[in-house]
Amino acid sequence: MLNTYLDHFLSPVVVLTGASSGIGHATALAFARAGARLVLAARGPEALDKVAAECVLLDAQALAVPTDVTDAGAMRALADAAIQRFGRIDVWINNVGIGTVGAFDATPMEANERVIAANLVGHMNGAHAVLPHFRKRGRGTLINMISSGGWVPAPYSAAYTASKFGLRGFSEALRAELGHLPAVHVCEVYPTFVDTPGLFHGANYTGKRLRPPPPVLDPREVAHTLVALSRAPRDVTAIGSVALPGRLAHAVAPRLTGRVTRWLMDRAFERADPTPITNGNLFEPSRVHTIDGGHRTLAVRAMPVAALALAGAAGLGLVWALRPRRSRPQDTTRRTAARPRPAR
Repeated sequence: MLNTYLDHFLSPVVVLTGASSGIGHATALAFARAGARLVLAARGPEALDKVAAECVLLDAQALAVPTDVTDAGAMRALADAAIQRFGRIDVWINNVGIGTVGAFDATPMEANERVIAANLVGHMNGAHAVLPHFRKRGRGTLINMISSGGWVPAPYSAAYTASKFGLRGFSEALRAELGHLPAVHVCEVYPTFVDTPGLFHGANYTGKRLRPPPPVLDPREVAHTLVALSRAPRDVTAIGSVALPGRLAHAVAPRLTGRVTRWLMDRAFERADPTPITNGNLFEPSRVHTIDGGHRTLAVRAMPVAALALAGAAGLGLVWALRPRRSRPQDTTRRTAARPRPAR
């Protein structure tokens, strides 16, 4: 029993989707350095093979399995390949995330549907493929990468927001369903903006060059969090300084938060350089496979504008919610009329 636990802790078998770039690429290397045995999945076989080779150079065992997460059969085959190669699965990380940016009614519906299929149904396909194995073993950790977009809606990314809100609900429901299996964990991870090639990969229907607002996270920070989470699972993990202000702002003043976010995005679009409209990686594998997106700067002491704006929205909303309220005359009249008359 002790040997089994040590093997799980020191050399876990980890299945990771979206492993060819960004957070996935960084996470693969982080788990390789930690001694994990890896099964890596993404649509592009060449990029996936390169990441697997990097893991092998770090003395890790790595299996590359080209997979489209929107294909339920392919996801079952991914789970089978992991079990056939390593005998079990300890950790399954649903990491795929794609997006579209643009006014909802100016975005083709097939693009919106593809975002839902990859971000929401893809995670569901992963869970559906691995949970029978976890149930049989009585243990296992499922990690759903969601993003702060699961708490705070993003104007001009309606389908992305829908997928992330759906993922949050799906994860909570699944965790409740598996509550009788204490060693089976469902973890939700909510990073804020991360410095990955994601915005270059994604569909862009704005005609403007996109950049994430500061501050942006180093993908390696997210990767290290995932390694730690695999060893000590917990239900909800938020990463990034904007996470708490954003969540608080939306909880206290959702409409005001939306207006502030839209205003910030409108101003950013006005200043941005023009760029061609593109479907990005919605319907084909990504072409850029680096870890970093090049959005971080040396100005590490710069004011985090997004965090400040969201915190301001939360503060204004709290003041509005706690403002003293006067009784309206008609309410007084109604209460007076409703009182029973004294007996004579």
